[in-house]
Amino acid sequence: MKTVLRAAIVAVAAALLAAPAAHATPLGDDFLWGVATSGFQSEGSSPDSNWARYSASGQTHDKIGNAVDFRHRYAEDIDNAAALGVDVFRFGIEWARVQPSPDTWDEAEFAYYDDVVRRIREHGMTPMITLDHWVYPGWIADRGGWADPRTADDWLVNAEKVVERYRDAGAIWITFNEPTTYAQRELTFGGISLGDAPKMFDGLVRAHRAIYDRIHELDPRARVGSNLAFIPAVFGVLDNLFVDRVTDKLDFLGIDYYYGVSLDNVSAIAAATDRFYDVVPQPDGIYHALIAYHRKLPGMPLYVVENGMPTDDGKPRPDGYTRSDHLRDHVYWIERARQDGADVIGYNYWSITDNYEWGSYRPRFGLYTVDALTDPTLTRRPTDAVATYRTIIEDGGVPADYRPVMAEAFCSLVDPPASCLGSGSSGGS
Repeated sequence: MKTVLRAAIVAVAAALLAAPAAHATPLGDDFLWGVATSGFQSEGSSPDSNWARYSASGQTHDKIGNAVDFRHRYAEDIDNAAALGVDVFRFGIEWARVQPSPDTWDEAEFAYYDDVVRRIREHGMTPMITLDHWVYPGWIADRGGWADPRTADDWLVNAEKVVERYRDAGAIWITFNEPTTYAQRELTFGGISLGDAPKMFDGLVRAHRAIYDRIHELDPRARVGSNLAFIPAVFGVLDNLFVDRVTDKLDFLGIDYYYGVSLDNVSAIAAATDRFYDVVPQPDGIYHALIAYHRKLPGMPLYVVENGMPTDDGKPRPDGYTRSDHLRDHVYWIERARQDGADVIGYNYWSITDNYEWGSYRPRFGLYTVDALTDPTLTRRPTDAVATYRTIIEDGGVPADYRPVMAEAFCSLVDPPASCLGSGSSGGS
C-alpha cells in the first residue's frame, strides 16, 4: 500500500512539474524597484560599536577593515543605482556614527548622511532609511546592549533625531532589520545571553511601536515597516517574537527571501554556518513566502526588502546558475504572487555592492563586485546582473513567455503543507 501511495504522489508531482508554467504579468508602474545596502557592512571608517568590537575580537573570519568604503564612495554607488533606473535606494543611518557618546551628536557625520539623502533625491529615487541594521554604539554595549531596558529609550532618542532631520525627504522607513536574526547574532557574539532574549524583543517591540507613531506625527504620509528574515519550513513560528506584536503598527511588511527547502533540496542547512554560496537557490519559494503572508495578513502590503544570490568569493557557481538567472527567476515568481492576490509593492536587490557579510567577505552578493580584501582601489565592477536588472526595470518585469531557469521544487516546504501542493503552475492566466 505504501509503495502504491508513494508512486501516486510521485506521479502527481511529476505531472505538476511537467505542466506548462503559467504566464506572469508585468508588475505595473506603481511597483517599486530598488537596491539595498547597510551602514556597518559597507561604510568602513567604523566608529566604536557592538559590531566593531565583534570584528576586532577574533570571533569572525575577516575583520571589517574599511569595508567597501561607502562612507567616501557613496556618490558612485548612488550614481550606479540611478543608472539602473531604480525607484528606491535603501541604506542605514548608523546610530554609533551620529551619537558617539550619550551627550554628543556628530554634525559632520550627519552632514554626510544629508548628502547621501540629497544625492538619492536628486536622481529621482526615494530613500529607504533603515534605523537599525544590528549595530549600536559602544557606550550602549558597555551598559549591556539590549539586555538593558534603558536601551529602547536611548534608541528612541537617536531615532527621533534622525526622523526629525529627514522628515521632509519623502523617505520609506525601516525600523529594525530582521529582528529575530538580530537577536540570534547578538546571542552568537555575546551581546546578550539566552535569558536576555525576551528583554531584547520587548525592547525592540516597544521602540518600533513608539517610533512608528512619532514618524506619522512628523510625516503623516510616510510609510513605515520592518523586514523579517523568511526562514523556510517554520513559517509563522517566530512571528510571535516581533511581527505579531507590531502588526497594527506596520504600513507594510518587509520580507527578506534568500533560500527555500523542499524534498529535493535540503541545501539550506548550509546557511546555518553562513555558507550561503553552497545553498541551491529555490526561486519558487519566494512565491510561497509572499502568498503565506498574504494569507496570514490579508490587506497588508508586502515589500521584498532583500533578495539576492551569494557567490563563493565571486567565482561562478558550479551548476552554471548565474546572478541574472537568479534575478529573473525571482522576479517571475513575484509576478506570479502578485497575480495570485498578494499585494506586493516593491523589490530591492541585495545588494548594490559586495559587502561585509557579518564576519566574512567570502559571500559576494553585489550587483557590483568589490574585492574588499585584495583591491586597494575598491573598484566597483559590474556583474552580468547589472544589465539584466536594468532591462527588467525598463520592461516592468520579465517577458510574458519567460520560463524559470531553476525548476520548481518538488514539494516545497517553505510553507507546508500548502507549498507542497505546488504553485498552480499548470493553471493561472
